[in-house]
Amino acid sequence: MTQYKIPADSNLRYMPLVYFLPKDLLYKFPTLRTLPRNLRKILESEILTEQVNSDLFLNEIMDAGAALAFPHFDFGGWKEHYTGYCPVWQLSYAIPLWLDLLDKEIDLNLQTLFDLGVVPFFQPNYVFMIMERVVGRGIYEQNWQPILDVVREMPCDEDFEKWDTNVRKSFRRKWYHTRSKRFQFESLESGLDNGDFSALQVADNTADFCESVEGEDYVERFKMRLSQKDMEILELRVNGHTYEEIADKLGYKNHSGVLKRMRIIAELFEKHEDENNI
Repeated sequence: MTQYKIPADSNLRYMPLVYFLPKDLLYKFPTLRTLPRNLRKILESEILTEQVNSDLFLNEIMDAGAALAFPHFDFGGWKEHYTGYCPVWQLSYAIPLWLDLLDKEIDLNLQTLFDLGVVPFFQPNYVFMIMERVVGRGIYEQNWQPILDVVREMPCDEDFEKWDTNVRKSFRRKWYHTRSKRFQFESLESGLDNGDFSALQVADNTADFCESVEGEDYVERFKMRLSQKDMEILELRVNGHTYEEIADKLGYKNHSGVLKRMRIIAELFEKHEDENNI
């Protein structure tokens, strides 16, 4: 029997979500729709494996997964009606979390797909019902409801842009009031670095410390502890760049490497806080 070893950082871990997409949504994405509905054929083809590990595939499955999740946050309209600064828009991109919960809900993982052979399409109403459960469970387990409640109080989507407007400051005060200092925020890039074949959720602890880095006077001492490359990564992240954008600017092969460095920087910052009794 042929055995396949799938690297932990391979985009193949997203295939359960690809095969879960209803046909009408799948066909909106040129790279995803050309893949055969048989995982074995992909694993046996170097060309198809390279296609799955491409940035085009990653961008499309992120957008497709977010499109599945967003309606169940009950914010009205389409995801495209919101900007990337909106917290709900960002939460919808917690793809590793949706994968993990989808597997728990209906036992959909790489092994299941491999055993099935040809994977039939799921009916749209079934996909909608399952995603409603998945997102509801995610909101409960990640304690996102206080965040969603605060976001609903904001008058318009532009309030979440990175500029320091008064209304954004008000939002941040309300948001952080509901969170402990060490609250771990599940971001769209989380869960990309783990030892399993499937994408498990890993809390991203970089959100809080990026806010602190912007305004605390002791930050200059912290910066002296960083290498030049880590300093560049931190400054780009604080200025609102995504991990993908940072990887592109700094010449990383993909954003996984940037995420690893950010976790290390976050750990260094926590140590710096503890040493200074912050």
